[in-house]
Amino acid sequence: MASLPPGPRLPAAVQSTLMLRWKSAFASACKRRYGDVFTVQLAGFGPGVYLANPDDIKTVFTGDPRTFHAGEAYSMLAGMLGPSSVVLLDGDLHRDRRRLMMAPFRLEAVARQHQLIGEIAAAHVADWPVGVEFPVAPKMAEITLEVILRTVIGASDPQRLSALREVMPRLLTPGTYDTPAIARPSLQQRLPWRQLRHRIAEADELLYAEIADRRADPNLAERTDTLAMLVRAAGQDGRQMTDAELRDQLMTLLLGGHDTTATALSWALERLTRHPQALARATAAADSGDEDYLDAVAKETLRVRPVVFDVGRVLKEPADVAGYRLPAGVTVIPAIGLVHAEESLYDDPAQFRPERMLGATLSPTSWLPFGGGTRRCLGANLALAEMRIVLREVLRGTELRTTTAPGERVRIGGVIFQQPHRGARITLRARRTADLVPLAANPQQDQRRD
Repeated sequence: MASLPPGPRLPAAVQSTLMLRWKSAFASACKRRYGDVFTVQLAGFGPGVYLANPDDIKTVFTGDPRTFHAGEAYSMLAGMLGPSSVVLLDGDLHRDRRRLMMAPFRLEAVARQHQLIGEIAAAHVADWPVGVEFPVAPKMAEITLEVILRTVIGASDPQRLSALREVMPRLLTPGTYDTPAIARPSLQQRLPWRQLRHRIAEADELLYAEIADRRADPNLAERTDTLAMLVRAAGQDGRQMTDAELRDQLMTLLLGGHDTTATALSWALERLTRHPQALARATAAADSGDEDYLDAVAKETLRVRPVVFDVGRVLKEPADVAGYRLPAGVTVIPAIGLVHAEESLYDDPAQFRPERMLGATLSPTSWLPFGGGTRRCLGANLALAEMRIVLREVLRGTELRTTTAPGERVRIGGVIFQQPHRGARITLRARRTADLVPLAANPQQDQRRD
């Protein structure tokens, strides 16, 4: 007989509010009371079963995708991403679309973008103020947006690039007020959400113009931007993506790679400025070209401050998970944040210790900031490389002031992201120069880490 694990008995509306405002604290409290598996009631979505044991999470990640539907779990993003987004698809459609999108995110393809990412980061960091405290999150968002516009979309027309810089930040950082209209696109016709509809329309016009340019480019075969590679890609049947399908994938990559990486980089500096020894070692690593330690900083940041706290799968039929026969319709939720804070997996897990990641063999169900299974984030290689390179440019171009101030609290930003509540405020003591060794763009080193 199907059954659900125990969980809080608060009304669904109350539980949903707690999850929306204080997800990490609420989920941690539930874990302390109910254990590694518990049920929450989510208004409009029904019961969600949280999983904090890696073995149970493996059951979900390796389960039959016909039973464990991830796309359906993210249906609330349909109004932003579009119906053919790879994130929203399930089954054979998802498998085929993901296969078409793999090439731009392979290690060798990402390595070809390293130099451009470094140039973008260095140019932006050179304009950061010295001697005054400022929130670094908006600065990081500018860098990651530029990286996506140049490496993913491949925008080069000055006027269109300028328009994209203007439109995309307003679209890609929706507030909680926009959430209903993102989940239910029909609401965008109503007065409270018409501005959201207008922002999406502005973005669409620019993205479709880029798609048209790429299709007409006589040098398409030589281009290395993601859009060009997607335009060239064809399935086993020879079919290529339509303009509408390309638009949905670009919007997905923009949403998935902009705020996420910016937030992770902001947390990295927030953590480093509160850990002087780690900051000193990271600075030395940036100067000497030590990729390993910068990679460890990135991975430890993603562990201790995961940008996305959890991922979901909707059961299409009853399934045995964590000792329960769960009914169809339930959402099973691997809890990234709870796993990363588990003492049996990480000694003193609340502490920021990049050294723990040096030479570590990371299990895909105990370190999972990018999700897992066939739904693991396509852009994971790009995100890790971008974090290393941007951290390098910040640390070898500036001298960060350490602080004894308490760490910034987690707040839910946009729709699902865990951001520093004050924007990760930092202060540059000075600008600096050093005898620098370039950070290698070696796909084999990246392969060893991942």
